[in-house]
Amino acid sequence: MTDDRERWNEKYSTDEAFELPDDPIPALERRIDSLPTGRALDVATGTGRNARFLAGNGYVVDAVDVADEALARAASAAEAEGVDGDVTWIRADVADFEFERSAYDVITVGFFAALELLPDIKEALAPGGVLIYEHHLRSSDPIDIGPSNDRYRFRANDLLRACLDLTILEYRERTRDGDGGTQAVATLVGRHSAGGRQSYPRATG
Repeated sequence: MTDDRERWNEKYSTDEAFELPDDPIPALERRIDSLPTGRALDVATGTGRNARFLAGNGYVVDAVDVADEALARAASAAEAEGVDGDVTWIRADVADFEFERSAYDVITVGFFAALELLPDIKEALAPGGVLIYEHHLRSSDPIDIGPSNDRYRFRANDLLRACLDLTILEYRERTRDGDGGTQAVATLVGRHSAGGRQSYPRATG
């Protein structure tokens, strides 16, 4: 855990090329009005883009990250946006974090490879709670953004297969331009629900 903390603190402090997006996951921003309200968890929050957006939309947010430098930046940005009182910044290695069972109405994971932690993450969803997860894909297309090592990228349908116990509201794999280049990403939106008869959000496009 200490090695990860030191590595990420150094990356945030000294790597000028390491820039995270400041906007929330597009699917989160697009669906915010249809999501259940209440508590939210942002896993591997980085500089807090998802946590700050959720707090600005009325959620009480827990935001977890291993890097002190990232959390300091996130807290400073949240204060500037007037939402610092609605976010609890938690310094912890996500692998060691104790996920509270059935606690969160929304959970977000952005660009963090955590397939092995998904059972715990999904158990932290409240009934009807929604997981929004976006991550880099392995791709044969020219890609500018994301890990240089495929070890930290998902293969096609990895994320989908890992979440088939949720009601899948959206799943997409594609290349996308923005944030200074081209990236290959998978996006999943899944709801913790059971039964054959459910309510579904109305499609807008």
